[in-house]
Order: sequence, then structure tokens, then C-alpha cells
Amino acid sequence: MNLNAKTKYSGLAMLLHWLVFVAVIVSWRIAEGAEEAATREARGEIMANHFALGIVIFALVALRLVWRQISPPPPAPAGHAGWERTLAKSVHLAFYALLLIMPIAGWIAMSSYGGTISVWGLFELPRLPVPANEALGEQIFETHALAGKALLILIVVHTLGALKHTIFDKDGTLFRMLPFGTAKG
Repeated sequence: MNLNAKTKYSGLAMLLHWLVFVAVIVSWRIAEGAEEAATREARGEIMANHFALGIVIFALVALRLVWRQISPPPPAPAGHAGWERTLAKSVHLAFYALLLIMPIAGWIAMSSYGGTISVWGLFELPRLPVPANEALGEQIFETHALAGKALLILIVVHTLGALKHTIFDKDGTLFRMLPFGTAKG
């Protein structure tokens, strides 16, 4: 069954979309949970999972971008207004930018602390050749946290847009990214 037949994303695009969504939410919750850690050591152990998941998110998003070149997304439904298409494109562009830049920024910040990133013991990203500078690392992490808040806002805007089109406009936009339901052209 070809799910990309004019109105739906391909099965792989759907899978990558939902994997990235779940990974972003889990990564956010891990970072929030680390703030409540009893000790600095406990916080570091919790955040190691956040760092590892950030690398996985980067890889999934990079794969998603490659897949978009191989299997382009379906065109936007004809009933979407020009401003809706522009907003959708802007939100998607911001998603991709943040989801690629945030893990790189995290790696640079960890490197400025002199650290590496272990991806659950499977492999390790080495320290980047940046000067040791904890103050800079802290600034990058603070900017990373603000970018994370922006990402959460984008998720809300994206979700509300999909729900608006599906519930009020009844054009099935949400079903473009689900293996069931009808997405209209």
C-alpha cells in the first residue's frame, strides 16, 4: 500500500515524524527531571540520557531530511489559504533548524566543559576541538534551554494547526501523517 499516494506522507516519513516527536518529549521530560535531582552527580547521570537522546534526535531528523529528498511530501491541501501555507512552511523550517542545531550546540557546550557524549555506551562522540570554557558552555546550555522552550511552542502551534484543519475545516490534515483515516487533497 503506497501511503504517499497524493495526500499522505510515506510510511517511513510518518514513522520518523512520530519517533522524533516522542524522542523530543522524552528528552524534554528527562531535562526537566534532572533539575529535581538530589545531587550534581545524579543530575549528570540523568542528563547523560538527555545528551544521548539528543544525538538520536539529530540522526532521525537528518534521516528524515534525506528521506524528504527521496520521497517528497504530498502537496498541501488545495483548501489551505496562502497565509496557512506560509505559516506551515515557517514552522517546519524552524522545527528542522532547532532539531539539528540544538544537538550540535549541546555537543559544543559539553566539549567546552571538556566532556564527551556517550550514547548509552554504544558509541561516544569525542570532545570537539573547542577551547575549555565553562562560562561559554553555560551560556550555550542556557540558549539551548530557551531553544527547547521555543521548540515546545512550535509543537503546540503545529498540533493546533493540524487539529484546526482536521476538526473545523474537516480536510483531514492530521491524517496526512497517520496510517489510517482519510486525508483530502
